Amino acid sequence: MAGDPLTYIIIVNWNGKQDTLECLASLRAATHPNARILVVDNGSQDGSPEAIRSAHPGVEILETGRNLRFAGGNNLGLRRALARGAEQVMLLNNDTTVAPDFLDLMTRCLRSSTAIGVVAPTILYYDRPDLIWYGGGEISFWTGTMRHVGIRQREDATDTTVRDTAYASGCCLLARREAVEAAGMLDETFFIYTEDADWCMRVRRAGFRIVYEPRARIWHKVSVSAGGHLSAFKLRHKFLSNMRFFARHAAWYHWFTFPWLNVVVNGVAAVRYMISRH
Repeated sequence: MAGDPLTYIIIVNWNGKQDTLECLASLRAATHPNARILVVDNGSQDGSPEAIRSAHPGVEILETGRNLRFAGGNNLGLRRALARGAEQVMLLNNDTTVAPDFLDLMTRCLRSSTAIGVVAPTILYYDRPDLIWYGGGEISFWTGTMRHVGIRQREDATDTTVRDTAYASGCCLLARREAVEAAGMLDETFFIYTEDADWCMRVRRAGFRIVYEPRARIWHKVSVSAGGHLSAFKLRHKFLSNMRFFARHAAWYHWFTFPWLNVVVNGVAAVRYMISRH
């Protein structure tokens, strides 16, 4: 692509050496020539920095010395990328692999209109590569819930329609510099989960669109760090983060319904989890 914008791909790693090495190996085939990779290592104790330097000497590593979690690690990377003159930045989970053309497709989409601030790709299950994990996002302020569109449905290869979406998953998103500067950094008061949706709300309120590009594809090892697709850790922290998100962004009239319906929805999920454990 002519005039490829300088792009920083930010990957946060915390004791995920093998996943990160596999992710970086897949990025080698990416066809965007003006991309630089920045791994933010959150104080790993598994030899990740040394292994990454050995296998991928061209990758920059920023060692934090401690676990800054998702938001803190990505914020450090975002500040470094912006200081280096990045025109667009990508957040990418370390437990993903990517299609070679994913970044070119997302870049073309982002650059097609100055109104677009963030682009999200199709995210598929790593162990079921034909099934969708994220095909866009929806938020209901009445029920206090958010969901991935198309989750666990088979991918439709004929779907080429770029469309607006409520939020992009922090698993993979591409943002233009102006959107990051307008929205600010990720909110580090979220312990884990929902930082991405909160940030996307601020991007939209700054006047930018968030769109889904179905032709760009990556594969995600879902919730490896949280103990699987459903776990007590995930259920608890998603509930707490969701309540924080909706308390911050809901209108006054949504308060009549979302606190109670959020409890019901999460209660059903908890029951399903307990049944699955037996």
